[in-house]
Amino acid sequence: MSASPESATPPTPPPKASPVSPPRAPRKDEPPVGFHYLVNDEIPSTPTWKTSFGPSEKVEEDRAWVSSIASVAKSEEQRRPMWANNKKKDRRISLQLPTIQHVPEEKDADDLLPIASPLSARPSPDKLYFSGKAKSLEGIALRAFCLGIALALSVVAIAAILLFSSSPLWRVPFFFAALSTFHFLEFWTTAKYNTQEAKVDSFLLTANWPMYFIAHSAATIECLFTKLIWPNRSWAPLYTGHILLLIGLILVLIGQFVRATAMMQLGTNFNHIVQDRKKTGHELVTSGIYGVMRHPSYFGFFYWGIGTQIVLGNPICFVAYLAVLWRFFSTRIRAEEAHMARFFGEDFTEYQKRVPTMIPLIR
Repeated sequence: MSASPESATPPTPPPKASPVSPPRAPRKDEPPVGFHYLVNDEIPSTPTWKTSFGPSEKVEEDRAWVSSIASVAKSEEQRRPMWANNKKKDRRISLQLPTIQHVPEEKDADDLLPIASPLSARPSPDKLYFSGKAKSLEGIALRAFCLGIALALSVVAIAAILLFSSSPLWRVPFFFAALSTFHFLEFWTTAKYNTQEAKVDSFLLTANWPMYFIAHSAATIECLFTKLIWPNRSWAPLYTGHILLLIGLILVLIGQFVRATAMMQLGTNFNHIVQDRKKTGHELVTSGIYGVMRHPSYFGFFYWGIGTQIVLGNPICFVAYLAVLWRFFSTRIRAEEAHMARFFGEDFTEYQKRVPTMIPLIR
């Protein structure tokens, strides 16, 4: 007997999907399903095995790569990516930098200093003070010592001659004492007020060599010759010898004082050599002693030199000193003021018209 369709048993509905159960922990004999690469700041660290079915868990580092394929590394190098196995090579780059020079518009030779150069090419500042160099400490000490000895011996000789005799030969050691003081003060004022320019030549012992040496030697020989042959002979007219001697002493003192004061006031603007290029910081000084005379250092040496010959009682060298010094300073002032007018323009022109030199026949 067949069953009708109406009496047939209805199909069983599919069972409802049960919720996914949480992942189970793997057994000891079961290989892991996934692993993480823990990455530090430079290269990945060795693999750390973890079970992963979803987003990677946050481990010690913030970044992680997740692989869904289980694999087992056999060695340390295999655990690292290929780029991490390459050994780092020591690469060094050596550059040879050329010397760079800055040439200003005025093309001042003193400004041609290297901006960048190898350390081996830079001169050591200590070498400037070695023996034989421009600022040799040995040369400075030796010259200062000799000048001190000459001054001391001259003072002792002057005192001995004046105390134990009436000879006029005391004038010769006086001349040496004046020379020693002059040359020492030339260096001392430069070293104190213009330190960077102080060097062995600042003593001016070899300035205008050999004419400077010949001039002083001639003055010494004339004084010795006249005082030994005619000890009581006076070249002063109408018995004015003592007055002329006093005038000579005053001129020596005034000349030395004015020259030293001028060098002190100018400071770094002073130089024993005429400058034909304006340096940085060079200023026109018109106050103090420079408000009274234009070239007080030249004024000082001019009258200092004449005063020494009056004290020595040298009529021939007096005329020779007067002529040579006037010609020398006349030429030097003309050349120097041409550069000064170019440096300072109208300011120096007005100063030149207003302030005299106080050297005869030099306006």
